[in-house]
Amino acid sequence: MELKFLKKLAEMEHKKMIMYPLIIFVAALLIIAVKPPTLGIDLAGGVVVTAQGINDSPENIEKYVKDKTGISVRAEGFSSLSGEKGVNIYAPVGSSPEEIIKVLEEKYPKARYAQSEVQPTFGKLAQRQGIKAIGYAFLGMAVVVFLFFRILIPSGTIIFSAISDMMIALSLMSLTGIELSQATIAALLMLIGYSVDSNILLTTKMLKRKEKDIEKAYFSAVSTGFTMSTTTLGALFALWAISTAQVIDQIASVLMFGLLADFMNTWVLNAGVLKWYLGRGEKQ
Repeated sequence: MELKFLKKLAEMEHKKMIMYPLIIFVAALLIIAVKPPTLGIDLAGGVVVTAQGINDSPENIEKYVKDKTGISVRAEGFSSLSGEKGVNIYAPVGSSPEEIIKVLEEKYPKARYAQSEVQPTFGKLAQRQGIKAIGYAFLGMAVVVFLFFRILIPSGTIIFSAISDMMIALSLMSLTGIELSQATIAALLMLIGYSVDSNILLTTKMLKRKEKDIEKAYFSAVSTGFTMSTTTLGALFALWAISTAQVIDQIASVLMFGLLADFMNTWVLNAGVLKWYLGRGEKQ
């Protein structure tokens, strides 16, 4: 089954291989433009109240706090390593954590409470640092790729694939409600490494192929790359399924989004561009 699927990819016309990923890329940009990912507390500022020992649904807690205080909050349940249930309650900038804790104590007097607050100025600083980190990472990656291949089209396609991976991951974050935070920015930075790794494997194999047949060279590369991607996805899925920490769940989810996008951008888009590029050279 797997071999048939990979052979179909190897035999696909290069125009279709380029067109389909570009359509998805444009759709991702439209989603981000209409509904960008929500900024987390650490980037936007706000209040976090952590309550341990509450075994109630987040929806009930959100409604209860809203009815009692008038503050619109977002609640997320969690479980500690010992199995104890709890909830994190996120409130906008200017909310009073003491007021939220007071009304919670009325309904859940045995719970243990903690609070933290991030000022908007610190959130904006974290936003700027995150943007700089991504920008520097892309710049360093682009320089290394161009120095390694020294050919404009293959190098540019690798860089575009990394950008597309990130845009698709951001759009899926928006659709699934995953916030853009310092943790998910770190996951997006990791995606750059994953994307470049698989794209360099394909590009090197295709440009320096021993096989005269371009499709045979592609099939050889995709067989290795498919194994790499599926094993990594399996490990990330296990991490997401087992973890009880929200931050770990978000990082694993973003990486899975990006790796799925990378499979398309590497083995379909980049492969289609290389087929066209190498085929053009052979005709000349």
